[in-house]
Amino acid sequence: MRDAAPTAGPLRCARNIRSVAPNATSVHRADGPAELRDERATMDAAELASLKHTMDRIAGALERLAPPPAPAPDFTAADCFVFDPPAALVPVPSVNRVPIALLKGIERSRDILLENTDRFARGLPANNALLWGARGMGKSSLVKAAHGAVNAGLEAGAAPVKLIEIHREDIDHLPRLMGIVRAAPYPFLLFCDDLSFDMGDSAYKSLKAALEGGVEGRPGNVLFYATSNRRHLLPRDMIENERSTAINPGEAVEEKVSLSDRFGLWLGFHRCSQDDYLAMIDGYLAAYDLDVDADRVRHEALEWATTRGSRSGRVAFQFVQDLAGRLGRTLTPVAGS
Repeated sequence: MRDAAPTAGPLRCARNIRSVAPNATSVHRADGPAELRDERATMDAAELASLKHTMDRIAGALERLAPPPAPAPDFTAADCFVFDPPAALVPVPSVNRVPIALLKGIERSRDILLENTDRFARGLPANNALLWGARGMGKSSLVKAAHGAVNAGLEAGAAPVKLIEIHREDIDHLPRLMGIVRAAPYPFLLFCDDLSFDMGDSAYKSLKAALEGGVEGRPGNVLFYATSNRRHLLPRDMIENERSTAINPGEAVEEKVSLSDRFGLWLGFHRCSQDDYLAMIDGYLAAYDLDVDADRVRHEALEWATTRGSRSGRVAFQFVQDLAGRLGRTLTPVAGS
């Protein structure tokens, strides 16, 4: 029994060593090198940044799929707006237009469109209008001038006509725009400048449905005016291609031409005569109070048109701009013009 006693001490020491060793290891793990802790912190920050970026992308995608509802437009902000898809209307405080009296050489089209717009403003039946024909002959200028002239002639207290311009590339949103203005207490003139469709473009079908023939139909407080260089809005080769490939060529062409039938008014604009061209220039000279020698201006104006290969209202105004610049004058309309 005395021989076994000396071994007890070493055994207890061994147990103590074994019991302390795990604690020593755990202390080493908790109090690791500073570099290791910094590396872990850096990794955590990078992971968080990556996660935030991913979540932002997901949130953006969801918002594009289901955007928040746009605030109701303030139609009292202006009488003219530009449509910003999908549902915003940007007010235009000052419209770029000329007085309707300055539009020369298009008197018949001017009178027809002005009367149609005036009837619409007074709540009477009116037609959609397609203004087609030669470039620079005042198609878009007439739409804006007619809008301004009709509003200026309204009786006190009458609701003004609101002009909303929709760009060609946004035509697919036309039904949405009509839904926005349907219940508003104003008459709305929707205007698309330089409207046409290219080969393979199917957006014209949306326009047809929005103007006439859809389930809801065109709202009673909405009229649609468009300008185009083409009478039928579609390229001739597109119509001919439909004719050649269709089982019933007549029906295919009818489908394409029927788009123009949605417009009750077709107003053609053709190249002006020399007398009309000079009358346009005389009108601008009087409106801007430019006192110049008539014979000299006539000669310069004809030369200006010859170098540009055409006579039109746009060419006439460009000549007057050049003339005013050479005279050191600004183009400020005189009162009453």
